[in-house]
Amino acid sequence: MADLLLMPRLLGLRASLARHDRWSRERIVAHQHEALRRLREHVYARSPFYREFHRGLTDRPLEELPVLTKDLAMERFDDLVTDPAVRRAAVEAHGAGPRAGGLLAGRTHVMTSSGSSGRRGLFVYDRAEWRTVLGGFLMRSSAWAGLVPSPLRRVRLAIVASRSPLHMTARAGASVRGPWVSTLLLGADEPIDTIVGRLNDEPPEMLAGYPSVLGLLADEQRSGRLRIRPRIVTTSGEVLGAEARDRIERAWGCRAFDLYGATECGVIAAECERHERRHVYEDLLIVEVVDADNRPVPPGAYGEKVLVTVLFRRLQPLIRYELHDSVRLATALCPCGRAFAGIDSIGGRAEEEIRLPSASGRGEVRLPWVFFLRVFAALPVAEWQVALDGANLVVSLGGSPDPAVERGAREALRRGLEEIGAAASPICVAWLPALPRGPGGKLPLVRPTPAAGASR
Repeated sequence: MADLLLMPRLLGLRASLARHDRWSRERIVAHQHEALRRLREHVYARSPFYREFHRGLTDRPLEELPVLTKDLAMERFDDLVTDPAVRRAAVEAHGAGPRAGGLLAGRTHVMTSSGSSGRRGLFVYDRAEWRTVLGGFLMRSSAWAGLVPSPLRRVRLAIVASRSPLHMTARAGASVRGPWVSTLLLGADEPIDTIVGRLNDEPPEMLAGYPSVLGLLADEQRSGRLRIRPRIVTTSGEVLGAEARDRIERAWGCRAFDLYGATECGVIAAECERHERRHVYEDLLIVEVVDADNRPVPPGAYGEKVLVTVLFRRLQPLIRYELHDSVRLATALCPCGRAFAGIDSIGGRAEEEIRLPSASGRGEVRLPWVFFLRVFAALPVAEWQVALDGANLVVSLGGSPDPAVERGAREALRRGLEEIGAAASPICVAWLPALPRGPGGKLPLVRPTPAAGASR
């Protein structure tokens, strides 16, 4: 049964979040301190896991608490959650059943992470927590972009991502479908012609999806096959590179708004109208950017991981939960006037990188997503991926073979390896009509295994 009060409640939440946008830095820090106090009080009373995990540390500062990994959170699922009626076996059975898109026991939303970091995660939200997630997705980020549903006008929304009811973006889109929002859900792994046809039949005002597939749709728009005029385009789920952003914005004549989020907590940060950084939702989360040993990394430098403490989650509380994302905090606040900390660059997942011997012969050189984004930024290709096959770097390019582009890819990569101090490696290039996508239709830029058919 639809939640008829959902949109009025979300509008009320929108007003509250908008007030938080005007908070000073001191007010944000004070709010986090009090919200964390209440969260810890709750979990120590109701979670057997946290009473054990934080034993002897219950009065210590956040930064002195142990880090919670996904493996540990999944292994101790039943002890970690604060409702004894929510058991892992029931959650898994619900997710595998025919009603996976509905509520478990009429009150719990069930979602899974894709498992791209090595293990599939199970995450549960009660109704109030899920409204907060939707508020971050639809009300805050859309308001910053300039378009919010209201009783006076219905917003036409199209999402091109995963269609799985266990995927957070798909669930969010389905949740708000109703009198105020018309939601079209399309799979990122569907044939591009199918997506184009559906969008032409139901043209959206707001288009959301993975940067890789929106880049392909931008090319379809410029060719004339796609004929839509969205007012707002939002990207999430993958790293948004400069080249993909440019293609999207030139095709539709509007700015792209990038979101950074996770199944574990919803939106973590979103761009404002200045597009200079992604504002961290610090009224809902505490975010720590750390190195491999969980030591703080200063603004202006990339971290190895993000530790997130979700202040609004009580059913499955996450305190210092480890996300293997490499991000860089901005060194100054945004000129827009919001006092939230900013993320000015996202380098991708720490696991999805390539390591090569250094040119000096001492140690290794790491090549993360951000390295390849920079190297291939000027290439006129719709899609690309990189894999390591033994000592060979395999570059897969999407589209029809073009010798000039292939030469450009080889030369750009050779220059990049030389600049970063990596040993020269044989470079193989493969042209594919469409590059293989990962779980949920995402396009990984770095793959653990190479594509077949590469040419040297």
